[in-house]
Amino acid sequence: MKLYSFSGSCALGAHIVLEWIGQPYELQLLQKDDLATPELRALNPNGQVPILVDDGWALNENAAILNYLADKFPESKLGGEPTPRGRAEVNRWLAMINSDVHPAFKPLFGATAYLGDEAMIDKSKDVARQQLRTWYERLDKQLEGRDWLSGSRSIADPYLFVTVRWTHAVKVDLGGLGNLKAFEQRMRADPGVQRALKMQKLDQPA
Repeated sequence: MKLYSFSGSCALGAHIVLEWIGQPYELQLLQKDDLATPELRALNPNGQVPILVDDGWALNENAAILNYLADKFPESKLGGEPTPRGRAEVNRWLAMINSDVHPAFKPLFGATAYLGDEAMIDKSKDVARQQLRTWYERLDKQLEGRDWLSGSRSIADPYLFVTVRWTHAVKVDLGGLGNLKAFEQRMRADPGVQRALKMQKLDQPA
């Protein structure tokens, strides 16, 4: 298996899962400009990471890759309880992070620069921070009395960790969210997370 990523991207989530699974894999760390090359576009026409290549087959989209890894390596127990309800519980939180939390960062990463008006751009960033605060309050509540989002460690947890890292760089207020802070500390103490951060050149907090 080969994972394509660039430092700081959401591909860190899949990288952590690969570490937790413990099977051989290769990391190809890219520069953002590499995503426009014909070679990478052949693997993912969207020009985005993560891309996972397994036995000549290329898969993109973070949620798809995370679920593929959980299903391919069920002994890792990262897909939740092996029941429809158990799998749905993991995917409930994975879907929230993928569809709600992650896209809410876009204005903070420059997606509204096209507005060309500093006041409007700043307003879009303020709204994004407010939205993210709401999502993280819900996630903090879910983590109350739990070490992991769905009760046991799953593919949803590394994706949450990725977004929590981002909050530090773009100044999203997580003050008072003690469960979320404990979760981040727990992740940072994990040897697999530490190895992935080092390989991605992300040793320091974002």
